[in-house]
Amino acid sequence: MATRFSTRTKLTWVAILYFAEGFPFGLLFDAFPVYFRIRGVSLVDIGLISLAGLPWALKFLWAPAVDLWGRRRSWIVVCQALLAIDLSVWLLFEPAHTGRALWVFLIAFAVFSATQDIAIDAYTIELLDEEEMGPANGVRVSTYRVALVCAGGVFVALADLIGWKPAFATAAVLLAGAAVVSSRAPQIPPLRPASESWTTALEQAVVGPVRSFWRRPGVLYVMLFILTFKLGDMALGPMVRPFWVDRNFTPLQIGVVPGTIGVVSTITGALVGGRLTKTWGIFPALWILGIAQAVSNLAYAIAAVLPPSDLPMYGASVIESFCGGLGTAPFLAFLMNSCDKTQAATQYALLSAVFGLTRSLSGAFSGWAAQSMGYVTYFTATFFLAWPAFMLLPWVKRWIEDRRN
Repeated sequence: MATRFSTRTKLTWVAILYFAEGFPFGLLFDAFPVYFRIRGVSLVDIGLISLAGLPWALKFLWAPAVDLWGRRRSWIVVCQALLAIDLSVWLLFEPAHTGRALWVFLIAFAVFSATQDIAIDAYTIELLDEEEMGPANGVRVSTYRVALVCAGGVFVALADLIGWKPAFATAAVLLAGAAVVSSRAPQIPPLRPASESWTTALEQAVVGPVRSFWRRPGVLYVMLFILTFKLGDMALGPMVRPFWVDRNFTPLQIGVVPGTIGVVSTITGALVGGRLTKTWGIFPALWILGIAQAVSNLAYAIAAVLPPSDLPMYGASVIESFCGGLGTAPFLAFLMNSCDKTQAATQYALLSAVFGLTRSLSGAFSGWAAQSMGYVTYFTATFFLAWPAFMLLPWVKRWIEDRRN
């Protein structure tokens, strides 16, 4: 459905909305672990914070509600306002002593953010014409990454300069401002005809694509591969920032190095990995770049063995982030290649949900394991967690070949 807005206007709104989408995610997974560890929260509890990420993995369960009720813009504005309120209430609590209140805050924050993501993704699809989707994807990815840098880098560094509560208050104002700005976004009429029954729409949009995907030969092995390919990477991630805190690095240093330089290294690795995937093909890139991704975890194990100093920590951050980006490129290409083009939205959402479970479940386990084993042993163990996926590569190869035929 063509719209009357110029391409520049549309891309501007894509940039605004995807910054607003990435910022809460960065706060939850990059900034909060630093804050919690500084305030004395245990590694076990910090690891369990990963379970708050389950709404991103399970958001497909309530995504149809965004289609059924209201307008996309209304969902976006309400979710952003609720995020701002949630973060404002958070200022009243001390994390080391809140118990259930902490979990209510985290889960509510994650649900509002994941629901915002559903609405923004759907709004963007409706806003754009087909020829605008290529440039819009570039804008979307770029602004989302900028938001992650702001949340996990600039925000953490700011907290070191002005204090955590003023920094959180600033973030709450930013989210409230996003709600005000988003209320001015172009209003788009719903695309689903009013006469179309919801059960028919659900069958066509969800049940049919899932059933079609699940009937393919080798689907169980592929699902296991998706669960395990980035297992080592995802198990390492939640403990990286607490490790920096325990090594007596300041929030300013954490914000600049893993929070900013690390994200830039990930983007660079993803770009290089994308180029190599195009040159080599998906299957060779999966195992070659997957090995690089696994081995890079040992950089943090080495840093944990050595006395605290800048060079090993900075080097570990850059190496692990860059190689994580290398591995992400062929993995995402594999996920896209696995989807039927006529049913890509639902099937890709399903595969993303499976991958999201890896992040949540391995992260929940990470704090207990790191506290029990110590950083050196745990970081080394994450290297070995990456290897079960390689045992599944023969089935992955057949799956890729079958898709070509």
